[in-house]
Amino acid sequence: MKLAIALALVSGACAANSTAMKPPSRFADAVLVGGTVVTMDPLRPQADGLAIIDGHIDTVGSAADIRARIGPQTKVIELRGRSVVPGLVDAHCHLYGLGKALEILDLRGLTSIQAIVERVTAAAATRPASEWIEGRGWDQNLWTEKEFPTGGALDRVANPVSLRRIDGHSLWANAAAMRAAGVTRETKDPHGGRIIRDGSGAPTGVFVDAAMAIIDQRIPEPDEAAIRRRLEAAERVAVAQGLTGVHEMGIEDDVVAVYRTLEASGALKLRVYALLTGPPHVGELATRRPDVDPTGTKLFVLGGVKLYADGSLGSRSAALLAPYGDDPKNDGIIITDEPALVTAARAALAGGWQMAVHAIGDRANRNVLDAYREARVPPERRFRIEHAQVVAPADIPRFAAQGVIASMQPTHATSDMPWAEARVGGDRIIGAYAWRSLVASGAHVAFGSDFPVEEVPPLWGLWAVVSRQDRDGKPAGGWHPEQRLGLDEAIHAYTVEPAFAAFQEQHRGRIAPGFVADLTVFDRVLLADHLLDAKVAMTLVGGAVVYDGPATGR
Repeated sequence: MKLAIALALVSGACAANSTAMKPPSRFADAVLVGGTVVTMDPLRPQADGLAIIDGHIDTVGSAADIRARIGPQTKVIELRGRSVVPGLVDAHCHLYGLGKALEILDLRGLTSIQAIVERVTAAAATRPASEWIEGRGWDQNLWTEKEFPTGGALDRVANPVSLRRIDGHSLWANAAAMRAAGVTRETKDPHGGRIIRDGSGAPTGVFVDAAMAIIDQRIPEPDEAAIRRRLEAAERVAVAQGLTGVHEMGIEDDVVAVYRTLEASGALKLRVYALLTGPPHVGELATRRPDVDPTGTKLFVLGGVKLYADGSLGSRSAALLAPYGDDPKNDGIIITDEPALVTAARAALAGGWQMAVHAIGDRANRNVLDAYREARVPPERRFRIEHAQVVAPADIPRFAAQGVIASMQPTHATSDMPWAEARVGGDRIIGAYAWRSLVASGAHVAFGSDFPVEEVPPLWGLWAVVSRQDRDGKPAGGWHPEQRLGLDEAIHAYTVEPAFAAFQEQHRGRIAPGFVADLTVFDRVLLADHLLDAKVAMTLVGGAVVYDGPATGR
């Protein structure tokens, strides 16, 4: 059998070479030649160049093969030793969220409450007192006192203030914001959320998971022009970092409508596979239908629904099978319980939707796997677990066995490693950020970033995958290095696997004849030890150059 497979591969490669050397029946629209092409195609893993016709890969081969496709009107991109990979795709991010984050206060990296207060106070000095001040990115793990903020540090500001934690699972509000939302000590914790209170029972201003909606519902909604402005700004950042596509995780119909307008007008430049935010839409899933994309060429596809099983590790609201190691009275929050997940999964199956569920803790991951099993989700429906961050070792084989996609974010590991083991303990850390274990089990593992929770560049994610180190090279030897992947495996999880997760593996994710010409070009050959030295040189979507130049932006 192995001999037969080998002969078939050789035969296929020879046929491809033979076809490439025939006189062309049509010259290429564009060629990229004179570099290293990493194809992710097992029939031809590497080549010198490629030719594009009608937005698709026509020929992959040697420099001679490709130069034979150049005609008078062919756009020639001389690689001069640069490298090309299939277009990188972020399989879990918030593009609209990034656009909003670009407009509000950036609190990432601030190491004290005082630094945050100063930034908010400076913003308030330029705005009317009635205008809400929003921000994102605070992280109590960076402060001397590594606990949620308490008291009225923000109350010197007259404006209502709403500041989201870096993970998006906690919100810090001032007294003006709480007054606007009608919050008092009598306000009850909602299901799936928690209001942090002081010793007397009074709200401190921190709202966790579902409780954030109490404040959010008072913030004025953006209009269509603001949504468009944010999406276009975020798109410019994404393509500049080499992304040809994203999986947009959880949006409402007003954002869907703007995406459709952008696509219809030709203003959308990268491919967006989008999922609705779950709870408001579960009741309509059985009758509402997802988009279809039989050729893999659409720029916007609404294909799924996203729910939340629990919160986050950083906010200590991820649902764990046993209490937190650094908070023994707390085992997290269940946002959507298992029976509700079963109901949603059955509705998604009935309507033809893909379902993805945010699950961070080992209890949440088990609940989702159990719910998918109870709903009898067939593997071909490709239901997903987003993050799969802390998984009980006994549950790791279930992803492959049930056909559940593990959609993971490598830089979460390198961001969380200073404190993650204290949260879950030495025994459970074995199943945390366990990329190698999941890949070895046969599961489909797709990588993304979760931006704007993390930063946009996929190169930083690739580095985290191959090194298990931060961008300063710490810790030496990598954090739990047994979970590292090789560079080819890492690229596979940013190309082939996102295509599979979006039902487009026959059209995207590889550089092979007939595939869509979505391409990421780097300024050098990618080497595992020097990924952080590389820069994005060019990004092509459907054969069109949508970014050309040194990478800039977040």
